[in-house]
Amino acid sequence: MSERRKFIKQLGGSALLLGAGSLKSLAAKEQREKIMLTHQKKYSSNDTVRIAGIGMGIMGYNDVTDALKVPGVELVACCDLYDGRLAHAKELYSNNIFTTRHYEDILSRKDIDAVIVATSDNWHSRICIDAMKAGKAVYSEKPMVHQIKQGWDVINAQKETNKVMQIGSQRVSSIVFAKAKEMYEAGDIGKINSVEAVFNRQDALGAWQYTIPLDSSPKTVDWDRYQEFAEKKFPYDENRFFRWRNYREYGTGVAGDLFVHLLSGLHFITSSKGPEKIYSIAGLTYWKDGRNVPDVMTAVLHYPETPQHSEFQVTLRVNFMSGEGETGYTKITGTEGVMQMHDNGFTIKRHKMSKAPGIGGWDSLTTYTNEMQKELLDAYNKKWTAEDQAQPKLSDITYTAPENYDEHIDHLTNFFNSVRTGAPIVEDPTFGFRAAGPCLLCNESYFQNKVIYWDADKIKTV
Repeated sequence: MSERRKFIKQLGGSALLLGAGSLKSLAAKEQREKIMLTHQKKYSSNDTVRIAGIGMGIMGYNDVTDALKVPGVELVACCDLYDGRLAHAKELYSNNIFTTRHYEDILSRKDIDAVIVATSDNWHSRICIDAMKAGKAVYSEKPMVHQIKQGWDVINAQKETNKVMQIGSQRVSSIVFAKAKEMYEAGDIGKINSVEAVFNRQDALGAWQYTIPLDSSPKTVDWDRYQEFAEKKFPYDENRFFRWRNYREYGTGVAGDLFVHLLSGLHFITSSKGPEKIYSIAGLTYWKDGRNVPDVMTAVLHYPETPQHSEFQVTLRVNFMSGEGETGYTKITGTEGVMQMHDNGFTIKRHKMSKAPGIGGWDSLTTYTNEMQKELLDAYNKKWTAEDQAQPKLSDITYTAPENYDEHIDHLTNFFNSVRTGAPIVEDPTFGFRAAGPCLLCNESYFQNKVIYWDADKIKTV
């Protein structure tokens, strides 16, 4: 209880720095208190959720490691197609965990309740569907699918099996985005009309040139299994395995890796189902290392007016060789303010026009005769009071998450809560496909050089 009080006190102080903004509720604080209570609950052995990691690369290890920070979670098994990662799983977690190259071995075990799917994108839908049919709850890395045609297969499998499935875009569970949503809905920036969202990088690792182990070979890697469903088969290529994000056959490029985060957060804040029109331009400008996806991409998406929001446009940008260095933000512009999301919080700068339309300055007024100018000014001042002519003074609003706050752990906590209690999932396959679909279509727009139309309600191309 003392730790809980300390945390709540922190939320009331350094975590919430506000100007004279219109706070309609304390929803984000309440959400964090609820998560804190969940973290402190003592689970019995009957409450333990036993998990397996399928795909133990960068995100696989991060997901499993963070999952084990949630009380009542136990790791039983790991699956990967590279032997060295399985050996490391035993080093890192326990020599007693079961390891295998074949995910089917994991799905057949009765002592596993849930799986974390963090493979290359081309395996996401296949493993998720098989896992749910085998009775397992599923936490899947984004993007939910590798191809548009796979989206409804995953959604239908979840509905048919009624198994818990959560997509791994952690912004949906973030207290920062919860507060941003609250203030957006309170009207603090007026009606949304445009969004600019950016992910820029300037280093080799950020551009997916990951370190390759010295023992990489067809003996240590199950290459045939890896490319089992690829339309075109290749001889063993360590780059295509360990740097799979660089290749369309296995990954989804910058759109599937990074645009999905941007749209997931935006859709959560605005309650949007998605755009209706998508167009992108891109190029391979610097990292010409054999990859067949762009390293610079700009996309423009048009969102129609809906009961949830006004009509607005979205510009998404990724630059893997940006002289600005690593930079990321989402700037949501409305008629009365701008909300800019950053790493651990957001700021709102508000700006409203005066009630009076204005006269003089950069205006045609000064092109008229002096007599006409005087008549116009007299009429203007008679119609509009000094208060009408004054521009409203509005203070900025800043929200910052508590120090060391981790939205990824909250996202996993929400998943395990749903597994235990059957509570609604925070990012189900329908939400996941509505975020992933437009991003995959950014790729298609670029490669086909055309505008693509999307039905966000029916979640399909038009």
